[in-house]
Amino acid sequence: MAVGPSEGCQGTLREVALAFLKLGLVGFGGPAAHVALMHEDLVRRRRWVSEAEFLDLVGATHLIPGPNSTELAIHLGYRRAGWPGLVTAGGCFILPAFLAVLGCAWAYVRYGSLPQVASALYGAKPAIVVVVAVALWGLGRAALRDGLTWALAGAVLVLWLRGAHELVLLFGAGIVAVAARVRTVGVAALLPLVAPAAAAAPTAVPFQLGTLFFTFLKIGSVLFGSGYVLLAFLHADFVVRLRWLSDAQLLDAVAVGQVTPGPVFTTATFVGYLVAGLPGAAAATAGIFLPAFVFVAATHPLVPRMRRSRLASGFLDGVNAASWALMTGVSLRLAQASLTDGPTLALAAGALLLLWRRVNSAWVVLGCAAVGVLTRELVTRL
Repeated sequence: MAVGPSEGCQGTLREVALAFLKLGLVGFGGPAAHVALMHEDLVRRRRWVSEAEFLDLVGATHLIPGPNSTELAIHLGYRRAGWPGLVTAGGCFILPAFLAVLGCAWAYVRYGSLPQVASALYGAKPAIVVVVAVALWGLGRAALRDGLTWALAGAVLVLWLRGAHELVLLFGAGIVAVAARVRTVGVAALLPLVAPAAAAAPTAVPFQLGTLFFTFLKIGSVLFGSGYVLLAFLHADFVVRLRWLSDAQLLDAVAVGQVTPGPVFTTATFVGYLVAGLPGAAAATAGIFLPAFVFVAATHPLVPRMRRSRLASGFLDGVNAASWALMTGVSLRLAQASLTDGPTLALAAGALLLLWRRVNSAWVVLGCAAVGVLTRELVTRL
């Protein structure tokens, strides 16, 4: 059973800061890799918490919105050094990724039009599509566990393709799953909640820094699941509704999030820099991560009860199924934009083979980017 900070404030802020700075620097490979690194370093080596306590905290991160591995870091910092540890752990885990993504965004804006950069992105994008597809395969086995979740995922995918709002779909699926668990309604009850209306294509919204911050604050407050779910929200808000990004720029942002260490949610840093420079990067990063700190602070004392709650687990089942469907829909559209010729299809096939052999996704993306550069150079010379 997880304990409160009053029982676990045995560490100093310095050790918390150093531990999570290191984890942020070496944390390649996404949330699953981050959790494994924290387990190895903080449970097995440093013995900050027991195995049972660690599992309780991991379970708690799945019952609240936001980036799971970052929330786990915040929980562990709180467990080790109280309120100051909560802030220090989260900030130090995010900082290396923020700086790395910020540097990549600066280089992208400054040099993105150079042929070498375009060639690297040409090679990286098919790999990103495959990385997401492989993630969907694994997540689908966990999220779609029975007829109810399969039906919810199918309904959400169809309704999203018809234009339904992703937030309504997520919460509607969660509510239907809870209701079905207590045997009061069926999956058909989802339809009145999310029936979409056909809408004309929106016009671009003028940029405002406040809109950027609050859009990412909204995303960080409602996004359940892995960092890959972020794709659906970024596409809906920044490509479709606000029209501040193109599909190509969205894929580039995801590519940078994959090849840098730390939380995938620092993709927000890249997006913010593209639309508003350094102030935009800071506003986007603060907006998307702020809810995680608030939710962890609010739920840490409730971890034992949340983990055993039938209603909480039922709601999460529905939200996870809907998240999987949203990711699938966006991934299909991104694949259409990225797999456009023979070389990109070959790169996607190669990436799939490497990922299936458990090669780290960051190295796969970097390798495909290098192949993209070489391919374009050979074509140019010929």
